[in-house]
Amino acid sequence: MSAVTEETQDAHGRDTLGSLARDYVAKLRGGDVGSMPAVLGLVVLVIAFSVLRPETFTKAFNFGNLIQQSAGVTIIAMGLVFVLLLGEIDLSAGYTAGTAAAVTSVLLTSHDWPVAAAILVGLLTGTVIGFFIGNMVARLGIPSFVVTLALFLALQGVMLTIIGEKGSIDSGEFIAKLNSDNLPVWLGWVVAVALVATYAALTFVSNRRRRRHGLTSEPNLLWALKSGGLAVLTFLVVYYLSIERSPKPNIKSITGVPISLVIIIGLAIVLTVVLSRTRWGSHVYAVGGNAEAARRAGINVKLVRLSCFMVCSTVAAVGGLMLASYSGGVNNVTGGNQTLLYAVGAAVIGGTSLFGGKGRIVDAIIGGTVVATIANGMGLMNQPDSRKYIVTGLVLLVAASVDAISRRRAAATGRV
Repeated sequence: MSAVTEETQDAHGRDTLGSLARDYVAKLRGGDVGSMPAVLGLVVLVIAFSVLRPETFTKAFNFGNLIQQSAGVTIIAMGLVFVLLLGEIDLSAGYTAGTAAAVTSVLLTSHDWPVAAAILVGLLTGTVIGFFIGNMVARLGIPSFVVTLALFLALQGVMLTIIGEKGSIDSGEFIAKLNSDNLPVWLGWVVAVALVATYAALTFVSNRRRRRHGLTSEPNLLWALKSGGLAVLTFLVVYYLSIERSPKPNIKSITGVPISLVIIIGLAIVLTVVLSRTRWGSHVYAVGGNAEAARRAGINVKLVRLSCFMVCSTVAAVGGLMLASYSGGVNNVTGGNQTLLYAVGAAVIGGTSLFGGKGRIVDAIIGGTVVATIANGMGLMNQPDSRKYIVTGLVLLVAASVDAISRRRAAATGRV
């Protein structure tokens, strides 16, 4: 009896795995490619730069440096996903990051505030900016492009006023460590094991609960493959970052997982849960997909829009702290120059749609890695900034084209 039951379950698992594979292929044919082009592009970039600059690009030192270089832009891109899901845009996110970092730095270095209080005020600065933008867009109906363009200009002045005549301000010892320091090697392994174990346990329990209620769920084989794949990838990254990667280890040793990577992963987990596991998250996707249909379904569309801009600006404030940490302080270009463009590009390149209704937090991470890899690899090849911008722009154009074509194919097949 037991053998028959197990045999039936195995067969069901195979059928389910096969049906999932067929569904995925159907999604691809229907235009829903997700982040697959970005992942494939990242693989191509890594292989290309590894062949062209094997003596530098593949080194552990460069790997750790690439993570720290991309941290600020990647986190800002994670916040932008929320407004892009609505089909909106926030052109002020970069200078929101800079302004929040300036507020935090001034409180820490000029007024000797406690670290926690200064960071909290910095984050609240981002929240207030998002609240203002959200009200202008949701309540008054002003296009987000116009509102955030105005804030893009105004916040530059605010940030410069906070910084003062010197043109820069030190970020303080604690902030400086956020994107320059590393975890002890043993703690990096503890975090890695905890991350993999938590993912495996939560997804297993979720699958069992769904089966118990007669809902569709992942087969055990797929769960095992996902958990195993995550474990292999995580442990390889931690191992590579745990070896000595300092060019001059006799002067300064560099080992361990960068703190910035832990912050990115932790924030990504929280934001992903919010988007995928809460009623508010489903409302965000509903409003982005069809605002009028969402309104008729009883969703407070204005409140969703307002809250998304608040989340975007608050997350951008976190990104600002990472930018200030990496540069050692806040200056007149913190959050400026190409920061915003790279952040928007990262989200779109990763697979978040400019038309709304489609996107994930992981898209920002993948896209941020692509953008950082282009800049890092071409820098190692001693290519001028002009070529970096051209290549990054072309990649963004390709990503936007894929998004538009995918949307058209999805509409043709009745998926949107």
